[in-house]
Amino acid sequence: MKSLVRLLLLIAALSVAPPAIAQLRAFTVVGDAIPQSLTGQAGDAAQGRAVVTDRQKGLCLLCHTGPFPEQRFQGNLAPDLRGAGSRWDEGQLRLRLVDSSKVNPSTIMPAYYRLDGLTRVGGAWQGKPVLSAEEVEDVVAFLLTLKDTP
Repeated sequence: MKSLVRLLLLIAALSVAPPAIAQLRAFTVVGDAIPQSLTGQAGDAAQGRAVVTDRQKGLCLLCHTGPFPEQRFQGNLAPDLRGAGSRWDEGQLRLRLVDSSKVNPSTIMPAYYRLDGLTRVGGAWQGKPVLSAEEVEDVVAFLLTLKDTP
């Protein structure tokens, strides 16, 4: 009986334990960029497009518009993504995704690869970044393909 009570207490404790904190890969900010890939390799542009257009994952189209004719109701609060690959280089895009407040302290863009110093974080994202390092690199690879200006 005591072992059953202990087991139930352990299960209860685990079910209310705070979320585990994800381990972020180290990176170095140089000026207005993170010059090195977070993963050590280039991302997949097709996967990056999928993240950008996924309204449940990347959330990009809540604020941005871009060359996505199949996507309705694109945002207009942030820069058009058309021409992103012409306006910013790889490292600049990476920093803007990782933590755009490093470039613009008053930005409304969320930090997609940061855990500390955040406020009002939704329960689903507590203790983990919005995007993984691989997803950040995929989005960077995709945005680099967008050379046409709006």
